[in-house]
Amino acid sequence: NGVGAKAGILFKNAEALETAGKAQIIALDKTGTVTKGEPEVTDLIPAEGIAESALLQVAYSIEKLSSHPLADAITAYAEEQNTSALPCDGFTNLSGHGLSGTIGGEQVYAGSLRFIQSKINVREDVERKTDALASALADAGKTPMLFTKGGKLLGIIAAADTVKDDSKEAVEELGDLGVRVVMITGDNDRTAKAIGDSVGIERVYAGVLPSGKSDIVSKLRSYGKTAMVGDGINDAPALTA
Repeated sequence: NGVGAKAGILFKNAEALETAGKAQIIALDKTGTVTKGEPEVTDLIPAEGIAESALLQVAYSIEKLSSHPLADAITAYAEEQNTSALPCDGFTNLSGHGLSGTIGGEQVYAGSLRFIQSKINVREDVERKTDALASALADAGKTPMLFTKGGKLLGIIAAADTVKDDSKEAVEELGDLGVRVVMITGDNDRTAKAIGDSVGIERVYAGVLPSGKSDIVSKLRSYGKTAMVGDGINDAPALTA
């Protein structure tokens, strides 16, 4: 227990320490656990007829009200570009899905492609192009975020998080101990797989809502003693499970 304390590791009690030593499966969150949790904006792709500045201004106006690391990335980038924020009313954080609000009397949505498709109607050719762009960004390990205003697609902003320097080594060491490592994330399949592959995690559960993380942990427990590692509010149900 003393050695753990020197390394910044606290155990609730002796029983918790003993139980941790018997873990057969480790479930890792992605953002802030496998990665540094400090994403940066990598791509700004406005829709046809939309100026980059208009896309960034709407994105900044709604994302600055969120505390998610991806929102922090957009906020930091927008402020570097001296972008001014517009008043955003009725802000709602739809946990695991995206954001909504009203800017200039028009409904604004921000989130994944699946979330945006459920909120607005997009022309078939535009949808195909957007889907291809989002997929290409995700394959590169980036997280694409789409923005709409007044039922119109404004474009995509992508951000990438950096894998922690010792994540791959940690996964390998756990494997050497005979512990199976999986990753659970709310990010899309392609981005999650790219991150998982880079650190040697074969089993990745992607597109999982906060409530779904606890369901997966409960399922994993049927295969062996399971430990959950996470750092965010969204991980609370899974950590409790």
